[in-house]
Amino acid sequence: MVETRRATRAAVQPQPQPEAKPIPAKRPSKRARKEPAADINPDDEPGEHIQEADKPAKRARRRTSKKEDATPPNPADFLARVSSPWKIGAHVSAKGGVENTVLNAARVGANAFALFVKSQRKWSSPPLTEQSITTFKARMKEFGYDPKHVLPHGSYLINLGNPDEEKREKSYECFLDDLKRCEQLGLALYNFHPGSTVGKATKQESIAHIAQCINRAHKETTSVVIVIENMAGAGNIIGSQFEELRDIIDLVEDKSRIGVCLDTCHMFAAGYDISTRDGWEATLQKFDDQIGLSYLRGMHLNDSKTPLGSKKDRHENIGLGTLPLHAFHALLTSPHTQNLPLVLETPSFEADAVWRAEIRVLNRLCAQGLGGGEGERQGGEKTIEEDVPGMIDEIRAVVRVHAKGAETDRGKGKAASTSKTRAKPKGKGKKKASSHGDEDADSDSDGSCAHDED
Repeated sequence: MVETRRATRAAVQPQPQPEAKPIPAKRPSKRARKEPAADINPDDEPGEHIQEADKPAKRARRRTSKKEDATPPNPADFLARVSSPWKIGAHVSAKGGVENTVLNAARVGANAFALFVKSQRKWSSPPLTEQSITTFKARMKEFGYDPKHVLPHGSYLINLGNPDEEKREKSYECFLDDLKRCEQLGLALYNFHPGSTVGKATKQESIAHIAQCINRAHKETTSVVIVIENMAGAGNIIGSQFEELRDIIDLVEDKSRIGVCLDTCHMFAAGYDISTRDGWEATLQKFDDQIGLSYLRGMHLNDSKTPLGSKKDRHENIGLGTLPLHAFHALLTSPHTQNLPLVLETPSFEADAVWRAEIRVLNRLCAQGLGGGEGERQGGEKTIEEDVPGMIDEIRAVVRVHAKGAETDRGKGKAASTSKTRAKPKGKGKKKASSHGDEDADSDSDGSCAHDED
């Protein structure tokens, strides 16, 4: 458009003359060659015909772009998905509309996925359009995704445990809006962080507030199952221990519409040692004893940057953190995790290749060790111990490339915005949104996950 405007200005700019009023005889012919339909009066100001003559050209280009974008995606053009009872996927971007999450999941070979149904860092967002809803549902069918394998994630601002009634009500409205959007999209699950005491209530008081909000929401919606996520245990956060999740569930009236999502990084940071097969099985038994395996409705698959019991929520790429790859092998050969959404929230560096590599490796883990003990194979195949180093190297190589690229891009962005940053008055920046919903925020996101608690 910049070139078009310059050309237009050149075509209509009066030529300087020493004295007499110019008679731009050639201007109409030049202009006519560029846009024959334009009726240009030589006595008009140049800016007047630029404004009028440019408008049709703009509209024509936009119509062409929309026509091109309207070409329906063909599932055959996307990455082939592995057939497996373990439904592995990732939390994909909803940039450009929730309907694009289906395509983004298909691009990385995901059999499950998570999404934000609106901006996770704003209290309110525009309603879903009928076109987005219709396209989302059509793509779900076309690409073969089951709604029970989609695990939407709630807004980071929500804190149903806040003892301040006004702030809790604000969180509840945001929470209820999320649930209604899920129902509009035909989705069966909704995952959220339970909340925080903000240091002004006991955990039991905040747990009662959370359960009360869930009961209210059940009455105002029809079908979505509310899935509480376990947390890492930082500060006043609720839900790091299974007992706290059980206490919430005990107060929920409709037990058929409540469940739990277990995050591997959060479990490990909270002190549950799932780094070995024995540790995973013991943890799962504890979950069954205290809550019940029937409440397990999904999982977040994340390695941890910090050690066991750190109480820090720091996600790392699979196999590159403090959780060994054997831990994920144990999880992904357990019958209790079949047919659940198993969603990566690892750093992707905005590159499909990272999640593709992680999903590929995790699907290979699913296929190994079935029908036998850990490490057993048939017909001379490699053992899991022999495979693990190569799998880790595969992920590390992809992460190294894209992490370096992301760092370079961040550096360029910082350099470009240095002058603006210096000019900003002290204390006038946007509020940072806390992940447990104690603050407001103006920032938006394209749906990429950043799940640090503190």
